[in-house]
Amino acid sequence: MTMWGEVFLGVIAVATLATAVLQILLFMALGRLAKRVEHLLRSFEHDLKPFFGHMNAIGRDASRTASLATAQVERVDQLFADLADRIDQSLNLVQATVTAPVREGAAIMAGLRAMLSSLRDVRFRGRGRSDDEDVLFI
Repeated sequence: MTMWGEVFLGVIAVATLATAVLQILLFMALGRLAKRVEHLLRSFEHDLKPFFGHMNAIGRDASRTASLATAQVERVDQLFADLADRIDQSLNLVQATVTAPVREGAAIMAGLRAMLSSLRDVRFRGRGRSDDEDVLFI
């Protein structure tokens, strides 16, 4: 081998050694980074666990409140439906109570009008005949 061959071979060896050392240092740094990330995630999980517990409690309470509100709305709806039915029945009863006598009264009034009309006709016919008969009676 020549001297230049040995020099280049030495340069290659030093470069390979430097690459190996850098890779080892890189893996060590990545290991430390992984440990720090793991520690950070554990800390984050530990800190957020009570928060998520509270959020679950809030969600359960909200769900319970919504179901109670729904039940109350259904009760109010049923109450108003019953009230509307009772009002309708009451109005029908009042209408039947008022209109039946009014119809009977209207029938009585129509009968009275017919009777008065017939009496007028009889009276006017009676006068008309007597006047005509008086004229003929000479």
